[in-house]
Amino acid sequence: MTYAEAVQHLYDLQLFGARFGLDVPERLAALAGRPQDRLRFIHVAGTNGKGSVCAMLEAIFRSAGLKTGLYTSPHLVSFTERLQVNRTNIPQADVVRLVERLRPILATFPPDEHPTFFEVVTVMALMWFAEQQVDIVIWETGLGGRLDATNIVSPLVSAITSIGLDHEKWLGDTLAKIAAEKAGIIKPGVPVVTGVLDSEPLRVIEAVAAERNAPLTGVPNAALSLAGSASRSLIGAHQRNNAAVAEAAVRAIAATIPVNDAAIRFGLENTFWPGRLQQIRRGQQLLLLDGAHNPHGAIALQQALREGFSGRRPALVFGAMKDKDVRAILDLLAPLGRRIVATKIASERAFPANELAKLCRQANPAALVEEAQSVGEALALVEDAPFVLLTGSLYFVGEALEVLGVLRSEGADEKALNDWKPKG
Repeated sequence: MTYAEAVQHLYDLQLFGARFGLDVPERLAALAGRPQDRLRFIHVAGTNGKGSVCAMLEAIFRSAGLKTGLYTSPHLVSFTERLQVNRTNIPQADVVRLVERLRPILATFPPDEHPTFFEVVTVMALMWFAEQQVDIVIWETGLGGRLDATNIVSPLVSAITSIGLDHEKWLGDTLAKIAAEKAGIIKPGVPVVTGVLDSEPLRVIEAVAAERNAPLTGVPNAALSLAGSASRSLIGAHQRNNAAVAEAAVRAIAATIPVNDAAIRFGLENTFWPGRLQQIRRGQQLLLLDGAHNPHGAIALQQALREGFSGRRPALVFGAMKDKDVRAILDLLAPLGRRIVATKIASERAFPANELAKLCRQANPAALVEEAQSVGEALALVEDAPFVLLTGSLYFVGEALEVLGVLRSEGADEKALNDWKPKG
């Protein structure tokens, strides 16, 4: 099997859609030898910020001299981004080997119970991290938490970053319902930290933690001295809140894995997480890329622009998926620019450029609104703009980073592996 064939095999698993439930991933992990039993985890959930918190945690523990495993999704360009050891992507050869090992196991499942793409990749991650004998795994949920495939592990500490409206079709249409799904990662007796500030979802998290006798640390109430360090590497007040969550999680398990203040500070100061308020210079032009894919993320981006780029109005290049609340996102972001390029993403789930343009004009009637059928075309249209903001979807940001030559795919176009559909 070649790497391209392994990726195609994973792509074919999308036939089985996406499902909620732990029975199938638990069975698959058991047949793979329960690699999770040989690992230590920090499990991170949240509507926004969970990837950034994972990156911060990884940087802190690596700064402390530990060998780290990092499991996140989606990837921006290459599938191998999802599984990292010491911030190095999994080698293609290991992807091939793990897919080959799992194929005969997968063949034992009946079609109606066949593991999905995410379930298979989650178990692949467990297998690889166990083989690599990592000291700590930073483990990001995929969707929700309670019934997410990642919830088959027993962590040292759980973290819930934020609660906002996203994926309402699957997680619920209120903050309380979404909080209940995210709080599903809380385990009996296992400490939990949260950066959630809104009273409605916070009450749900507090109730679940109390019911499960899980010591809860709310970041606003914690005496955290180092979280401001993150502002040197990641822009925005929301990233300082994320840094406080990461710091609180590290301190919650200090008796098991001690980390000194110097390592915490160094890790936060040197965290890199692409596609999140990432700045790129193209000649005299400043490009700012951020995957604000829901209203909660758009508000954070709006605030970060006010804080870090006060007085500068960007040319806005926007691309989004059809399953997102695009109107609400544009109501927040479209007024930021005098010029907007509504851009089609190279995905079957993409919002058409002409429909995006209509929403952009409604959200900002004073702006010059243009349409582009690709990221490359959009970048060409704004090549004379001194300041450009590209946002609307992490998929879109990944495509832009590839077009700009900042990131590259390991083989064929692997971004389509981010396209998933609910089972049935």
